[in-house]
This record gives sequence, structure tokens and C-alpha cells, in this order.
Amino acid sequence: MSKLVTIYGGSGFVGRYIARRLAKEGWRIRVAVRRPNEAMHVKPYGAVGQVEPVFCNIRDDNSVRAVMQGADAVVNCVGTFDRKGKNNFDAVQHEGAERIARLAAEEGVQRMVQISAIGANVDSDSIYAQTKARGEAVVLEHFPTAVILRPSVIFGSEDEFFNRFAGMTRFSPVLPVVGADTKFQPVYVDDAASAAAMGVTGAAAPGIYELGGPDVNTFRELMQQMLGVIRRRRLIMNIPFGIASLMAGVMELVQTVSLGLIPPQITRDQVRSLRVDNVVSEGARGFADLGIKPVAMEAIMPDYLWRFRPAGQYEAIKESASNLRVN
Repeated sequence: MSKLVTIYGGSGFVGRYIARRLAKEGWRIRVAVRRPNEAMHVKPYGAVGQVEPVFCNIRDDNSVRAVMQGADAVVNCVGTFDRKGKNNFDAVQHEGAERIARLAAEEGVQRMVQISAIGANVDSDSIYAQTKARGEAVVLEHFPTAVILRPSVIFGSEDEFFNRFAGMTRFSPVLPVVGADTKFQPVYVDDAASAAAMGVTGAAAPGIYELGGPDVNTFRELMQQMLGVIRRRRLIMNIPFGIASLMAGVMELVQTVSLGLIPPQITRDQVRSLRVDNVVSEGARGFADLGIKPVAMEAIMPDYLWRFRPAGQYEAIKESASNLRVN
């Protein structure tokens, strides 16, 4: 019988790529999510019945345990940018990770992969980074042989990074960014999924891996590269951290007053995160140790950002026609 893996948050951006890779390798997959009816897009990743969305509340022991029954491996992809509410930073990224690791150890699960983030640090000014680090610590406490992956900003067709900023260029001649000089090492989502799959199959040794792509760029440089791909000219305006923090505070107040109906474009915690470079640490284990050669951004971005070009899919035709000369 094929092996079984439970992927918590498996319908999300990273989780769906992990599910797809493992399905191709013959694994049976439970995709544990809060709303299984909204996760039906994962079913075609495998044969009939091979990939199944199942309900799970990561804040409940019985719910988490039920969906890992009989599993050979578990992957935790669940994360949040929500500082408040029931599914806040601590409840999801710290307590949720602890719950999965503890119960996986009790149930005799063979392997665990935890998706964390570069910058995870209990001493960070960012609550997000603090809870990511606490999550790592409790995972290793209960499941010492776990594989922990810390990716930099992740890009791919469904990303919320390049897609978001490319969308902003449709409506404004100015592209505002916070931390224009902060450095990132963007990683392709399928490369991160490949590393996770290696953790599930046992091809990756236990421990922490920091995942970054082949290029290190500042936030401003990333936006310039994106603008080149979508054939648009926009003024990239850096917003100082102090002003950005004030703006974020106002946005969070509006969210509170509107009872969550108007979410903030940026939070104060995100501003704090943007003060620190998001790149692989010197000496950290990474893709090279896994035998993975990461894909560069320029090889992938045009495949999904073309829709933000002024003429969309017809932009290439227009560019070709402009080069024609009438004799």
C-alpha cells in the first residue's frame, strides 16, 4: 500500500505544490484545512481518491489527531499574518506547530516537515518572527528528527508578493514600498516544495534549512525587475519606516473600527520585519545540501505576470509588430 502524508494547510500557496509533488511520487495525501469545500482544486493532483481535502481545526487536539491517524509523515504549512483573533500568530505558528509535533510523536508518525521562515528569531522585534521561532523550538522539542524549512519570500503563479505589486501598477503611476533597501533572496515555490518532499521521503537529513534563490536583491531592485517583466514604467517611492509605522497603525485602527471588513494594506509588525534583510544566513544549510539547484526569478516571472502588461497576452504581438518596417 502507498504511504500516507497529512499536509496541514495543504491547499495554500506552498502546500498545494508539496501535495502535487508527493502525489506524483505515489503518496496518498490528506489535505487538512478549515474549509475542505474550498480546497477541491487539490483533488486532480493525483488519481481518484489519492488526494483528499479533510476538515481540521489546528487549535483542537482531537481534530489534529484525527487527520493524522495512520499517516507515515506530516507537513505543517499553516501560517498567518493575523496578529489578532482566534487564529493569531501565537495560536497558529506556535501553539499549532506544537500541537502537530506533539501528537505526531504520540501517534508514531515517522517524519515531520515544518515550514517556517527566514528571520525566525525569538529576539526579533517582529511578533511574526518570534512565533515562527517558538514554533520551531517546540517542534524540535517533541519531534527532534523534524526537517524545518526557512524560505525567503516565495514567488510563483499564485504568490501574494509580485502579483500584489504588479496589480497596483494598473491604477497608480507611483509604486510605494517600505524598506526599499532591504534585501531579499526570493525562492521559487516549487523548489521549496521539492525540499519539503525530500523531508517527507527521508531524502533530507533532519535539521534546519534556509532556502533562498540564486539572486539577492533589494526590494527596489525586485520591483524594477517586475516592472521590466510587465512592461510598465512607475516611480518607485520608498516610504520611511517611521511614516510607514504610523500609516500601518491607522490602517489597523480602521480594521478594528470596521470589525475586520477593511483589512490593512500593511501592519506595524510587517514594517518591523522589513527593517531586517531576508536572506540566507552565512553557514546555514540550504538548497546545496539538498542537491537542489534553485530556479532564478527571470525564468518564471514572465510565465504568470504577463497578464499585468498593458495589452496582456497581446503585448508580445504589439512589440513584434512595432519592429516591422514597411519598405
